[in-house]
Amino acid sequence: MSLVLRNPHSVLAALQMRPEDVFEVRLAPGTPSPKWADVAELARQHAIPIRTNLAPVDKRHANEGKSERTGAAVALVRERADRLVDELFAVPTDPPGLWLALEQLQDPHNVGAIFRTAAFFGVRGIILTRERSAPLTATVYDVSSGGLEFVPFAIVPSLSRTITLARDAGLTVIGTSEHASRELNDLPSDRSHLLIFGNEEFGLRRVTTENVDELVRLAPRGPIESLNVSVAAGVCMSKLARG
Repeated sequence: MSLVLRNPHSVLAALQMRPEDVFEVRLAPGTPSPKWADVAELARQHAIPIRTNLAPVDKRHANEGKSERTGAAVALVRERADRLVDELFAVPTDPPGLWLALEQLQDPHNVGAIFRTAAFFGVRGIILTRERSAPLTATVYDVSSGGLEFVPFAIVPSLSRTITLARDAGLTVIGTSEHASRELNDLPSDRSHLLIFGNEEFGLRRVTTENVDELVRLAPRGPIESLNVSVAAGVCMSKLARG
């Protein structure tokens, strides 16, 4: 399926990483913004069609069956293919690296923000659960601001096999919970980790909590006792990512 991307940063990243999957760029009449001008230039280099009449997007291409508003620049981009979860761990863990797993996250803005931060910190891969999770729509791509193009990902039915594969690859499996007794800062920094984040409302599933090697929390230093999951993920990545 094709996605209608509105963020020029997302489109630029797709053009850089997989230009063959960018089908068309649509610009508003007149002078485009600097970033959309960059998109147009790169699209021309790859002989990708550029249109300025901005007729409504064909619903066969539009994500979620929506037509695009007249006057807004967009690009039609194929969804990025996911990887097998085995492939995500088939990379050296020296130096230590960081992988993420997202269990039943339902807000696409959270998923997109996590991909953006993961790309910033050089996370090696992200595993997402299929059931009760936000699909990777155009919203996720645009919120990630290109990050989704740079972090390999796999989509799995559940995390049970993922946890086993991570351990076999030498990773320590860490679950996150505001009810944990151990703090994130207590974790050793010389290991590779799989860091798991749970649903925005319910957290990790019980079976996942029981299968991790460690359960940790971010200890509050002020009166607010919890963080949005994408913010918490960013704090954790900043502490554990080693490049």
